[in-house]
Amino acid sequence: MFSNFRNGSTLVPFDCGISFTEQLENARKNGINALFVTNHNTTDGYRQILEFKNNHAKYNDLRIYPAEEVTIDNQGHVLAYGITEEVEPGMSLEETLDRIKSLNGVSSAAHPFAVSNGIREKAIHCDLIESFNSNNIDHASNLVATKFASDNHLVNVAGSDSHIASTIGRCMNSVECENTLDSILESMRSGKIDIVKSEYISRNELYEHAHYVLSSSKESILEYALSRYPHFYKTAKWTLNYYVSHPHNPLWHGLGAIGLYLTKRVSEKVNLGGHDPHLFQKRSWKTLITTSLVP
Repeated sequence: MFSNFRNGSTLVPFDCGISFTEQLENARKNGINALFVTNHNTTDGYRQILEFKNNHAKYNDLRIYPAEEVTIDNQGHVLAYGITEEVEPGMSLEETLDRIKSLNGVSSAAHPFAVSNGIREKAIHCDLIESFNSNNIDHASNLVATKFASDNHLVNVAGSDSHIASTIGRCMNSVECENTLDSILESMRSGKIDIVKSEYISRNELYEHAHYVLSSSKESILEYALSRYPHFYKTAKWTLNYYVSHPHNPLWHGLGAIGLYLTKRVSEKVNLGGHDPHLFQKRSWKTLITTSLVP
C-alpha cells in the first residue's frame, strides 16, 4: 500500500492494495522464508511490516528485508535490494546504480524488456536481470530477457511483481546462503541464486488489479475528465461508476481482452520485430492502438 501515490501517475496514483496480513500469510503459505519489500520509490512500509511481523509469532520463520523499485529518468525501473536508505527516483541509470552500490545494495533490472518501463539492453549494467516477470503476459518480453541474460552470461532471477495478494509467491528464487541480509546479498552478487518457480499471473488477476487501481483512483480520473473533456464528463462518470459497481460485466472483460491483445501486438513488434522501443513509454492509448494495428 505504500506504493500508492509513488508510482509517478497523477491520473491513477493507486498502485497496490495488499495489507500486511495478506502479504505475510501468502508468503507463509508458499513456504517463503526470505522476502524483500519493493515498494515504488520509497522504503516506507519495510519497517512497518517488520514490526507487524515481529509482533506475530506465527511468522517467526519469515525474514523481511529492505528494498525499493526505483523509477529512473526515462521511466525505466530498477530494483534495489538490501539498501540502508531510500534511493531517490528520477536519476539517470548510472546515477541510480552508483547510489545503490554506495548503499551496499544489489541492483536488478526489473522487467527489462517490458515496452513501457524496462531499461532494455542497459540491464547489462545491473548486478542481476529479471529474466521472468509474472506480469509480462505478452510473453515476448520475457523470452527476449531470458535470451539476453543467456547471451551475456548475466545472473537472472524471476519476479512475481505482486500487486494483488494472490500472486505473492507466483515466482520464487532459491539463494545458497544463510538467511541473513549480508549473506543473501553476497550470494546474489556472486550468482548463487536460481529460479525455482516462474508462473504467469492469470487474466482474472489482472482484471482484479485493474479494478482496484481504477476504483481507488476514481476521483483523480474524474477531475482529469472534467478539466480536459468537460462535454464527456457525465458519460465518463456514469461509465466509471458502473464499472466500479459491476466489475464482472462481460463488457469489461471484453475490453480488457482487447487491451491485452493490443499490448501483446506492440510487445511482439518492439521485441521481435525491431520497432522503436520508446514508442509506448508514455502509455498512450493512441500510440498503442496505432502501433498494434499497423502492419
